[in-house]
Amino acid sequence: MLFNSKLRQLLAGSVLAAASLTAAPLVLAAETVSVAITQIVEHPALDAIRQGVKDELAERGYVEGQNLKWNYESAQGSPATAAQIAKKFAGDAPNVIVAITTPSAQTAVSAARGIPVVFSAVTDPVGAKLVKGLDQPTRWVTGTTDMLPMGKHMDLVKQIVPSAKTVGVIFNPGEANSVSSVQQVHDQAPARGLKVVEAAATKSADVLAAARSLVGKVDVIYLPIDNTVISALEAVLKVAEQADIPVIAGDTDSVNRGAIAAVGFNYYQVGRQTGVMVERILKGESPKNMPVEGVEKMELFLNPKAAERMGITLSPELLQQAKQIVD
Repeated sequence: MLFNSKLRQLLAGSVLAAASLTAAPLVLAAETVSVAITQIVEHPALDAIRQGVKDELAERGYVEGQNLKWNYESAQGSPATAAQIAKKFAGDAPNVIVAITTPSAQTAVSAARGIPVVFSAVTDPVGAKLVKGLDQPTRWVTGTTDMLPMGKHMDLVKQIVPSAKTVGVIFNPGEANSVSSVQQVHDQAPARGLKVVEAAATKSADVLAAARSLVGKVDVIYLPIDNTVISALEAVLKVAEQADIPVIAGDTDSVNRGAIAAVGFNYYQVGRQTGVMVERILKGESPKNMPVEGVEKMELFLNPKAAERMGITLSPELLQQAKQIVD
C-alpha cells in the first residue's frame, strides 16, 4: 500500500515536471517586449516607415496590446523636443528604440546608452556619426540608410527639363542628412550641365520664403529628403505653380502630394526592412553583427497633372518607365 502511494507521488511529480517543460516555451513566446519609436516630424514618407515597422513586427508575432508594448512620439519638427523624447525613452528602458530620420537617431544614440537603437531613413549614418562605417555598426546601433542615388536624380531633372541650366535646392542646413544630399547635388549636377542655387530654410515657416527666393533664378527645383522642407511641401508647390518652375523630389510620397516626379524608395518597404532588424534584436542578436542596410530597389513616380500645372508635358517614353502614375 505504501509502495503504491509513493509510486503515485512519483508519477504525479513526473507529469508536473513534463507539464512545466511543455509550458515553458509558451510562457517565453507570450513574453511582452517593448519597442519605442520616434521621428523628428510627421509626414507621409516617415509615417509609412513607422507603419512598415509595426506591420513587420505584427507579421512576425509581435502584436501591440498582446505581447508588444508600442510607444510612439513625434518631435513635431523640434530638435529640442527630439532630445527630450530620447531622454524619456532612455529612462523607460525599452528593448529596442527605433529612430526615424537623422535628428531623432542622433539624439536617441546620445541618450540611450546600453539600449539597442535601430535607425531608419538616415541618409548618411557615417557623416551623422551614428556608425564608423556601413559595415561597422556598434554594439548598440545599426539600421537602414536611404542614401539617394543622386546621379539618377539629376538625370531625371534633365529628362523632364532638357533645357534646364540651373537647379534650385531647398534644404535645412541644420539637418546633417540634407547637407550631405546637397553636397551630392553639387557633385553630380555639373556633369549634367547644371548650376546649383541653394535656398536655406531652418524651419517649416521659412520654406515659403526660400521657394520665392528661387523665382527668376532657376529652371527647376529639386527637393532632397529634408524633413523640414517636405513637411511644408505645399508651400513650395504653390510658388512653383505660380512661376512655372518644375519641382522634382527625392521621395516618391511627394509626387502624390503634387511634385512632378521622383526616383526613390518605397518608404513603407523601408519600414518593413527596418522591422526585420528590430525583430532580430528582440530575439537576441547584437546590433554589432548587423551591418547597416541600404535600399536597392528604386521606383519612378510621375504626376502628369502636376507637370501641366508647372508648364511641363511628360514624354510618352518617360511615362512608360513609371512604376506609378499619379492621377
